[in-house]
Amino acid sequence: MTTVRRMTQAERTELSDRSMRDSAIRLIVEQGTSATTLKEVGQRAGYSRGLAGYRFGSKDALFSFIVHSLGEDWLQRLTAVTAGKVGYEAICAATDEHCRFCAESPMYVRAFYMLWFESVTPSSQLNAVISHVHERRYRDVVSWVEASGGSAPAKADLIAGQFCASIIGIVYYWLANPAELEQVQCLHDDLKNTMGLLLAQE
Repeated sequence: MTTVRRMTQAERTELSDRSMRDSAIRLIVEQGTSATTLKEVGQRAGYSRGLAGYRFGSKDALFSFIVHSLGEDWLQRLTAVTAGKVGYEAICAATDEHCRFCAESPMYVRAFYMLWFESVTPSSQLNAVISHVHERRYRDVVSWVEASGGSAPAKADLIAGQFCASIIGIVYYWLANPAELEQVQCLHDDLKNTMGLLLAQE
């Protein structure tokens, strides 16, 4: 007789959190952040109307959870593709993976950046979470450039700033033109070329 292991409370909580995260992501992409409600999130995930409200307390707390969770998912992908790489090689690997993430998980990426752009509102509780994500991305690029040697480390801040601003610009273009994935690929390739020029300048 096969014994089926029952999930622990922690495992059930993690499963329900992830289900509600994914339901919220779909709702955000389909109808925007303002129209997404905690009741809908719980129902779409297959739970009670009140579970999302009980678990997160507010939409801002739910949105912060989504940004943090997707940020961690992205970090795992980024760490894997840049392991052992520095300088231009690391930047290219990160750029290619970002483009791949857009193509493979468009709903996740679109929801993440919709919340990112929403965080510029002065009253948004997402500010701190987004600032942390941005700072981590910026510091990653700085560390890759500083480890590359030559004259590049002296320009690490400039290069990292340009890279981060360009990625955000590419995603903004994609949000406005969701069917233009081929153009998004070209923009990622252009970013790699730009980074190559910046790293090569003496």
